[in-house]
Order: sequence, then C-alpha cells, then structure tokens
Amino acid sequence: MVTAVTSFGRSGLYDWLIQRVSAVVLAAYTLFVAGFIVLTPDLTFAVWSDLYSTLCMRVFSLAALLSIAAHAWIGLWAVLTDYLTNRMMGAKATVLRLVAQGVLGLVTMTYTVWGVEILWGF
Repeated sequence: MVTAVTSFGRSGLYDWLIQRVSAVVLAAYTLFVAGFIVLTPDLTFAVWSDLYSTLCMRVFSLAALLSIAAHAWIGLWAVLTDYLTNRMMGAKATVLRLVAQGVLGLVTMTYTVWGVEILWGF
C-alpha cells in the first residue's frame, strides 16, 4: 500500500497525481499565453488588460497559480527529503530539512496569496 509521504496529498499516489495534473494545467496555460502573444500582432497593454479582465482568464490564471504552488511544493519536498535527509543522515540533516521546508513553504504561500490578490484585487 502507498503511504503518506508529503502530507500535501493523502499518499504518494495522490502526490504523483497532483504533479501530473498540475503539469498539464501549466502546459495548457503556457501554450495559451504563448499562442495569444504570437497570434496577436498589435499586442498593447489595453489588449493584454482586456484578456486578463475576463472571468475565464482569471480562473485559468488562478488554476495555473495553484498548480505551480502545488507542483513546486511536492517537487521541493522530494528534493529536500532526498538530499538533506537521505544523503546527510543525522539530526542536523532533519533540522536543516525542516527549516528549508518551512522557509520554502512560507515563500510559496506568500507568492500564492500575492498572486490571488493581484488576480482578484482583494
């Protein structure tokens, strides 16, 4: 049975699924924005502003923002666990990993809240 490893999802399987779904959302968002830039010859601030003022684009941007936060958190957890715990055995490694995860979690949450504020103007 798959056991809980990141406490982000309920198990390693859920974390794997979150990684894959978030990657698809990010790829779709990137392709859409790149396509919009390429296919809009007279791209001005007004055109860009009109695009991001629509509800659909705000929701799509929010989905991309949440996807990047989830994707980054799970990826960073895996890297920190592998390199700071498994490679450097001991109590110092665990403390260093927990501090790094705390700092990176705080940064991730700050950017996510800031992004939501920018998108929705709260």
